[in-house]
Amino acid sequence: MNRKDFLARTLLASASLAAAPAFASSGKESTTAASPTFKLNYAPHDGMFKNHAGADFVDQIKWMHDQGFRGIEDNGMLGRSVADQEKIGKTLAQLGMTMGVFVIDGGENWKVGLTTGKPEFKEVFLKTCKQSVEVAKRVNAKWMTVVPGFYERKTPIGIQTANVIDAYRRGAEILEPHGLIMVMEPLSDTPELFLRGSDQSYEICKAVNSPSVKILYDIYHMQRNEGDLINNMDRCWDEIAYIQIGDNPGRNEPTSGEINYKNIFKHIYDKGYKGIMGMEHGNAKPGKEGELALIKAYREVDNF
Repeated sequence: MNRKDFLARTLLASASLAAAPAFASSGKESTTAASPTFKLNYAPHDGMFKNHAGADFVDQIKWMHDQGFRGIEDNGMLGRSVADQEKIGKTLAQLGMTMGVFVIDGGENWKVGLTTGKPEFKEVFLKTCKQSVEVAKRVNAKWMTVVPGFYERKTPIGIQTANVIDAYRRGAEILEPHGLIMVMEPLSDTPELFLRGSDQSYEICKAVNSPSVKILYDIYHMQRNEGDLINNMDRCWDEIAYIQIGDNPGRNEPTSGEINYKNIFKHIYDKGYKGIMGMEHGNAKPGKEGELALIKAYREVDNF
């Protein structure tokens, strides 16, 4: 073959490869074969990219990796089968991805009990902490979400606070030997919930005084409950071990609401935060179009 023919065939082959659709390691169509990683460790959840990656969570994890994500979270991990937990853990290890939170979920009373001081609720909580240790080993998890319960109108708030502190100290005794951390989450779902502010969470962390009890600072909930996000985050920074995301109103991806996420993310990055940024929100738009718009939004706010 002469040099002219060789160059022509090489150029033709290169053009064919450039025109071919990119496919990720998950076997599903990808936005790009090698998307760059983000500056912060944003962690999607099951179902967020199902229109591109399919219904299987492991396939979704592989697709997420191809888009540049390096973490996941899964609130319902405790309820998955041991086989599924092991499969997810193996996939994360192979891809070099980090497992974010799952919920220490004691069943239908998971939001009810610890403020009351009732032994039956505390025992369910402690039993679930022990179960969570085994789940954490399978998926290489470090953080687990806890919610102390509803506000008890007939019980003084100081007594409720003491009840929560006592329960968390007991839970810490279970988790601390394994290097695991329960992250308490103040919520805005209803005013009936006991834990609603970052300052309140900070107070409880200081009282428990354990490396296994820290704050989950959910930016969506904190915008709704207290605002002043950057200042309040700074005030509680030494007790914050995990951060979650959601714009307001709507609880969808950044840029869909009122929160200036680009500034907040830059602030978090400049503070040296290396942990998970849990994407605990929905997609503002449906279908594949919505999934690609979500990724585009994260590229925009991560560009600082």
